[in-house]
Amino acid sequence: MNFTRWSARLPGTQRRAAARDNRSSVPAARGEYAGAGPGSAAPEGNTPKAFGEVSGPASEPAPGPALEDLSARELLGRLPAPVALVYGPDHRIAYVNDAYAAAFGPRPTGATAADAMPELDELSLLPLMDQVLRSGTPRTVKSRKVRNGSSYTVTCTPVATPAAHTEEDGSGEGSESGVLVYAADVTDHAEAAERLRTSERRHRETAVTLQRSLLPQELEQPDDLRIAATYQPGGTDAAVGGDWYDVITLGAGRTALVIGDVMGRGVRAAAVMGQLRTAVRAYARLDLPPHEVLQLLDGLAAEIDASQIATCAYAVHDPNEGRLVYASAGHLPILVRDEDGSVRRAEDPTGPPLGTGGWIHTSGTIALPPGSTAVLYTDGLVERRSEDIDEGVAALERALSGAKGSPQVVCDRLIRSLGVTAEHDDDVAVLVVQHPARTGANAELFHNASLDLLGGIEAAPRARAFATGVLTSWRFPVELCDLGVLAASELVANSLQHGTPPMRLGLRRTDRRLIIEVTDGDDHLPRRRRAEPVDEAGRGISIVATIASSWGSRRTPGGGKAVWCEFALPQ
Repeated sequence: MNFTRWSARLPGTQRRAAARDNRSSVPAARGEYAGAGPGSAAPEGNTPKAFGEVSGPASEPAPGPALEDLSARELLGRLPAPVALVYGPDHRIAYVNDAYAAAFGPRPTGATAADAMPELDELSLLPLMDQVLRSGTPRTVKSRKVRNGSSYTVTCTPVATPAAHTEEDGSGEGSESGVLVYAADVTDHAEAAERLRTSERRHRETAVTLQRSLLPQELEQPDDLRIAATYQPGGTDAAVGGDWYDVITLGAGRTALVIGDVMGRGVRAAAVMGQLRTAVRAYARLDLPPHEVLQLLDGLAAEIDASQIATCAYAVHDPNEGRLVYASAGHLPILVRDEDGSVRRAEDPTGPPLGTGGWIHTSGTIALPPGSTAVLYTDGLVERRSEDIDEGVAALERALSGAKGSPQVVCDRLIRSLGVTAEHDDDVAVLVVQHPARTGANAELFHNASLDLLGGIEAAPRARAFATGVLTSWRFPVELCDLGVLAASELVANSLQHGTPPMRLGLRRTDRRLIIEVTDGDDHLPRRRRAEPVDEAGRGISIVATIASSWGSRRTPGGGKAVWCEFALPQ
């Protein structure tokens, strides 16, 4: 193909050639002026200056070479970027410049690009070139890599090329479309972008690893509840947040449930989350009411980082009461699904987030009867940029009303129903708690018995007789019966000596443990101490701590205290 012939057909070339011809058709001899005939005198005041003289305040610069005077082959040949010209529907090679040959090797003229230019196939340009030919519109692809590791941003521009015909066929000159391929080497930029992406990916992996390591590796499973939890970090474009959950067994069959969310993103939010979770577990061991736990956390959150605030919901389940006692610091409401599918929402009281200070938190209650399911969650599950968060909570209620199955199945169904995917823009934590309704043989593993301690000192022998009868009826081994009666006797004696009415002895059996609990009206908690040989008292709690698997005490909401101990059942 004659490069000189079709170079005149490059876009804009014909117009520039016409303009050049027009200028050349109006010659101006030295000393002549446009608009004056030959031999005409110059207008007064416009007489040319002698050579070297300056006319006016500044001399007019000499015009540079016109663009149309430059050869297209010369321009393309001097470009440092690879350039190739192909023509026809099969993209036959018309020209490659020196930079193209240096980058990919020389290419034979007339060969098809599919056969002689494998680099175009590596860059996935052949279908794009077909599209450019059909549409007549330039197309650009960014940062494509070839086998040698170089990256290119390539622009394919349509051009009209004159088709070569022989004079014998009498057809004259026609035109055939071609594509000009311009490849800019962006290897340095691509490598820098890849290093940045790698750094961001490692930073995210570090944050996710830290986040997951701070969450419970294995959830505690209380005797009376079935629990499952799910944590899903945000997509790759979202930094890891500070969502967390926890399940803490408090003893005497009671369980603390925690869900929280630290505002912010990244490793810092995850680190603050870890500190708050550790603090919650420590405060929970004190067996404090939920609002007192949040009160302590509020002050601690401000000390950890005044710029970070967090929301948190803390709830305690007592199997003897069949309800959740909870407190909320700016967190979304707990949802409870009853056995018939109706969903209830734990409303007030809700205080401000942790770390704000100056607020007195209070506790509320919501029923959790057998057969019901409670869901605690973070805002990533229900919050969407395009809708109000109340609409998201309502959507979660609808999804929960039809969610049946095990706690893990319910977790997965809620995640799917709310449209949470791997590319979700926020972290999501969900904690599902089921209080199963037990019937038949399974129900026989769970029993409760209690006795009001009346009559002063005569209550001690009645308590021992009651405990002996109940433990025997539950068909415990003789050794366990004896230990249980001894523990009940010591706890009752301690309450009679140091407590005030009303007093009550409770015995509870689960599928895994025996629980003995004594309550009275005095709020002074007992402590274990070393009794001297000459002391006649002070050994009761030490005896209980020695023979039982665990023991503890707590203040009751209405005033007074409860002292309890547990025995693990033989498997």
